[in-house]
Amino acid sequence: MVSFPNAKINLGLFITEKRPDGYHNLETVMVPVGWADVLEVLPAPAFSFVQTGPDIPGDPQANLCVQAYRLLKAYAPGLPPARIQLHKVVPTGAGLGGGSADAAFTLKALNEVFNLSLSEETLSQLAARLGSDCAFFIRNQPQFCSQRGECCQPLALPLLAGHQVLLVHPGFGSSTAEAYAGVQPRPNRPDLRQLLARPLPEWAGQLSNDFEVSLFPKYPELARLKAEMYAVGAEYAAMSGSGSVMFGIFGPEAIIPMAAFAGKACYLHRFPQ
Repeated sequence: MVSFPNAKINLGLFITEKRPDGYHNLETVMVPVGWADVLEVLPAPAFSFVQTGPDIPGDPQANLCVQAYRLLKAYAPGLPPARIQLHKVVPTGAGLGGGSADAAFTLKALNEVFNLSLSEETLSQLAARLGSDCAFFIRNQPQFCSQRGECCQPLALPLLAGHQVLLVHPGFGSSTAEAYAGVQPRPNRPDLRQLLARPLPEWAGQLSNDFEVSLFPKYPELARLKAEMYAVGAEYAAMSGSGSVMFGIFGPEAIIPMAAFAGKACYLHRFPQ
């Protein structure tokens, strides 16, 4: 079975408090976009994992696809061996949830290939144990996410219908740890769902990603890219997740001057009508 674990962007990201377990509670709206890896899961005589494309730092056996298989094997001991091949396309350390998507899609593929008949709710619960963003990718639709990011509620975003979003990778990544190290939690934030119901041009003055405050001084290129998005006509621009990808949302008929971002990895996505 071949599937395509896709990226996500964050529309707003509020860090509301630090938890006793060392994690942070947050509120954000995650939206899937089409930038995707390629994942193949097949029955095999023995378990194996192969990763191609750009190198991912660390031990391949610690890859989230491998962790997903091991977690499912512990939950369903009768799970047969599988050959998992992952071809990376989505940049790492980019705030796009690439590794989380790979893990979630591995769970979904194993469930289908081996006819486990696990419910979406069960898969979401398992995915949440692998990482904060993983549960989002089980449903893989716009969702309001809270707690560590694993509590997800579907959310309609009619204002985005037909709009274009341009994702630009600056050529470097940022780690989640360094993003959290410089952030100050703030409780009692505006309701993101109400903000996203306002006209899209108003989002720029209302909607924010708290990680920008901690990362823009360290990486001025990110602030420059955000300003460039607005300069070429974006209705809203922001950093995705803990960075480093910047994105801009443009109208359905907008002509986006891609030359403004020459030399950088870009992806253009159109939201469904």
